[in-house]
Amino acid sequence: MPEGTEDPGEGEETVHRRRRPTGGRVRRRCPMRGMDDFAALTSLAASQHGVVSRDQARGCGLADRAIDRLVRSRRWARVRPNVYRVEPGPLPLAARVKAVQLSLGPRAVAVGPTAARLWGVQGPLPGPGYEHVHVSAPGRGGGASAGVRRYGWDVPPGETTVRRGLRLTTPARTLRDTVLVTDRFTAVSVLDSALNLGLVDPGELEELAAANAGRLGAPRSRPWWGQADGRAESTFETRLRLVLADRGLAPQELQYPVFTAEGELAGRADLAWPEWGVAAEADGAGPHSLPDALFADRRRHNRMATAPGRLVLLRFTWSDLRHPDQIAEMVREARSQAP
Repeated sequence: MPEGTEDPGEGEETVHRRRRPTGGRVRRRCPMRGMDDFAALTSLAASQHGVVSRDQARGCGLADRAIDRLVRSRRWARVRPNVYRVEPGPLPLAARVKAVQLSLGPRAVAVGPTAARLWGVQGPLPGPGYEHVHVSAPGRGGGASAGVRRYGWDVPPGETTVRRGLRLTTPARTLRDTVLVTDRFTAVSVLDSALNLGLVDPGELEELAAANAGRLGAPRSRPWWGQADGRAESTFETRLRLVLADRGLAPQELQYPVFTAEGELAGRADLAWPEWGVAAEADGAGPHSLPDALFADRRRHNRMATAPGRLVLLRFTWSDLRHPDQIAEMVREARSQAP
């Protein structure tokens, strides 16, 4: 039957209870008992970020013919082998991770940059490979394919957990894996964000770095652990700090408090060189680009710029990162102009 053609048996008759397993398959019981088949399956999908496996659908009473009709009619969409999206629309990260785990089995665990994003950590930026699901699972099939970056890492049970129904590595193990498979700017941004969120303590970093000894990528990433600073509040701040540090202009302070003549807090500069009378703000995209936020940022900027001591206050945007030498030159020039 062509795709999109309405099957005369569709509707309520789409759901057929399986009388017996076929082809040697063992029917798995549906975890949502006590309701009709399709309601049970819908409830199960809702608990799994909108995706279900074929085995789960069978367990809830759907025959293979019924599943295939749902796919042909485009009410369902195949997202992985024998895994389906039951509601229309784009798949968020959590749904894509769940689909991969349903496809690869119960020992598949989200790792590295994917686990970092699931923990709410900043650092990975949109670009090639950003939407790949990084997962460790036993068996054959390493490398990247069909939106999945699969590893054969040994992840002990003590280094995995479950969050929102997804198996992923603990924050500490997530950091250890991420620094091995990303560039320095991303890795340090992830470390900064994890520290800022309180997912790990600064005192743990040395031990985590040492635990990576012998792993591929460990020598290259070893110095990055010492460059982390949990005071950074965004990946843009981290990247700006690294650009300046690489050019001999490491900030003397982060989140530097600036006070008015009355002793009130005028604001906190993202990066500062108090000895030079220079501070810098990292104007990132997102919430700060909204009108109310822009107004508040401008007001804060003006209060800091007119505070006693008259800091030379610089402002940088993401586009400035394309010209790192110019950023450094602006800081040097501001230093020469400071009171």
